[in-house]
Formats: sequence, structure tokens, C-alpha cells
Amino acid sequence: QVQLVESGGGLVQAGDSLRLSCAASGRTGTTYHMAWFRQGPGKEREFVADITRSGSITNYADSVKGRFTISRDNAKNTAHLQMNSLKPEDTAVYYCAAAQGLLYISGQYNTSGAYEYWGQGTQVTVSS
Repeated sequence: QVQLVESGGGLVQAGDSLRLSCAASGRTGTTYHMAWFRQGPGKEREFVADITRSGSITNYADSVKGRFTISRDNAKNTAHLQMNSLKPEDTAVYYCAAAQGLLYISGQYNTSGAYEYWGQGTQVTVSS
């Protein structure tokens, strides 16, 4: 099994930036497809961004394109989400997720069901 732990959340004002980190431990001998999801109050968990095992391909939800950047460092078993120009509607618990997919297929890694491992989340609150 692999364990994922998120960090970097906090309370910020609209327009500010935050950088979330996801540290992986346990069975990390293989490389995983990684993603970030979020769940706001009273809302369903939604896709934010994902990145392939090599980091060569990234995808973003329309609501965060141009503002958020997902990245990874396989040597350090970490993934990150740089969030700029934050808006109140970005307020949510942000979750890191990992999947053991062996072959990347476009459009099949933007749903919660594609991921086997999940972190416990980090709170991001953006005030107006």
C-alpha cells in the first residue's frame, strides 16, 4: 500500500497564492498517475488536475486553467499543486490521489473512481 499526506493549505485572501504538497510513503517502488481533487462545503468531490507518471502530460478543470499548475518530483516521491489568483469559490478540502494505471488514455483519469489511493485532505479557505 501507499500512503499520501497533503500539506500547505491555509486561510488566504482572494488573489493570493498557495502551494500544496503531497508526500507519498510505503509502497512507492512504482510510479503512479497522480491527481488533485477538491470538495467544497455541500458539494461533490470534483476533479482539479492530473499528471502522468513521467510528468509529460497534465490536465486541468476549466475552472482552474491558467491559475493552477500540477507538478511532480519522482525522485522525492512528491507532487505539488501551485495555486495562483485564488478565488472564494476555490475554498474546499483538497485531496491528493494516486492510480496504478499502466497506460495513459486521455479522458480516463478525471474521475474519482480511477484512483486507488487517497490522502486525507488539506483545507484551503479563500476570503473575499
